[in-house]
Amino acid sequence: MSKDTDVRIVAVDTATEQYAYRTPMKFGGRVVEGVILRNVTIEVETRGGHRGRGFGSMPVGNAWGWPSSAVSADETLAAMTRMGEHLVARVAEYKGWGHPLEITQDWADFYEAAAKDTVQELQVAEGMPKLAWLVVASPFEAAIHDAYGKALGQNSYNLLGQDFVNADLANFLSPEFAGEYLDAYTLRQPKQRMPLYHLVGALDPLTERDIPHRLNDGLPETLPEWILANGLTHLKIKLNGDDLNWDVQRVVSVDRIAEETQRERGCEAWVYSADFNERCRSVDYVLEFMAKVREQAPRGFERLQYIEQPTHRDLRAHMENRMHKAAAIKPVVIDESLVDYESLLLSRELGYSGVALKACKGHTEALLMAAAAQKFRLFLCVQDLTCPGYSFLHSASLAARVPTVAAIEGNARQYSPAANRGWDDAYSSMFRIQDGTVGTGVLTGPGLGFDPIPSSRF
Repeated sequence: MSKDTDVRIVAVDTATEQYAYRTPMKFGGRVVEGVILRNVTIEVETRGGHRGRGFGSMPVGNAWGWPSSAVSADETLAAMTRMGEHLVARVAEYKGWGHPLEITQDWADFYEAAAKDTVQELQVAEGMPKLAWLVVASPFEAAIHDAYGKALGQNSYNLLGQDFVNADLANFLSPEFAGEYLDAYTLRQPKQRMPLYHLVGALDPLTERDIPHRLNDGLPETLPEWILANGLTHLKIKLNGDDLNWDVQRVVSVDRIAEETQRERGCEAWVYSADFNERCRSVDYVLEFMAKVREQAPRGFERLQYIEQPTHRDLRAHMENRMHKAAAIKPVVIDESLVDYESLLLSRELGYSGVALKACKGHTEALLMAAAAQKFRLFLCVQDLTCPGYSFLHSASLAARVPTVAAIEGNARQYSPAANRGWDDAYSSMFRIQDGTVGTGVLTGPGLGFDPIPSSRF
């Protein structure tokens, strides 16, 4: 089957940008102090001769996508950066026509080969995991979805139905999706505003006592300062997962400080999420954590909205980590483990009750997992990879178009504000936070809904 709206690749190009973090960020036992962005440009042409130029951008994110005890962070960063260069040639060589959902499904066949070639070329002592190569490929996927919409002069989220896609969701997922298309699981207009989840990193100062030397760069530095400056109502708390007392006390302290600050500004309702970044040894740790938080801060426990990926990302190697008991108390969300539809099905079997969507795993996968999560009535959230600028707008556009997503994470404004410069002027409602929300209603343009700023080096 084919349609006049099908596209082919005309040109592809890529470049990188690098930024130092304002302050170090700790998660999953690792500390990150900077970011490399992979920027991608793709031009497409429809069967009718219309052309569109699309863009994609994403942090390389090796500390999250490829944590390793066998090779260094410098090696994983170099390999993921190099794989991005390899993908340019492979994408340029692709001669197929279709909808971006179908084209990226074809591309997925060469992601692993590109990863293996890169590892062999650089003589890395460990194979690149699937999550890492999805991160590398994600700006390419964003770029073609964006280019498709630009070529047709429409928003890409409104081009997901039977009139544009050549195959139904059963072709991408499983038979129970027969006759269904993504337009049934996405919105035709973005939500006007969405609450912003602010990150409380494991190294972040909670109060003035935690700051040895102030940065004095004009941005907030303590949790009360951030809450008051941005009107925050959603706090994501990074935990260690291997020190129960520290984790419990961190949540108790955040809750105490938030309660005092919210009272000061007259706010009566706010929530938390707890992210262990897969560091807990077992579900028993999670259950004990929740019991102790409930005992020491009962109101804080009630404010806990969900728990994110508490145990090891390799689900099949750790089938003993069943989340049923924990998920009966609070939603337990799969994140690092979610790399395809099979992993989502396995997570349900193991008791996970929610899904974290991330644009950095690929726009196509995010849309498909959003559909599956809604079909199976799973809790849904959208998180980022400390995404600045264009990549944050991409992540936000996804959250704003999936009906059951209630909030969005966005923490580059905390750690990488330099990478937001220019974007914050062009999309002030998205980057200058005053009432704890982002103004996603502006993301209505052709393609993914926004354009790169003129000074952006794509």
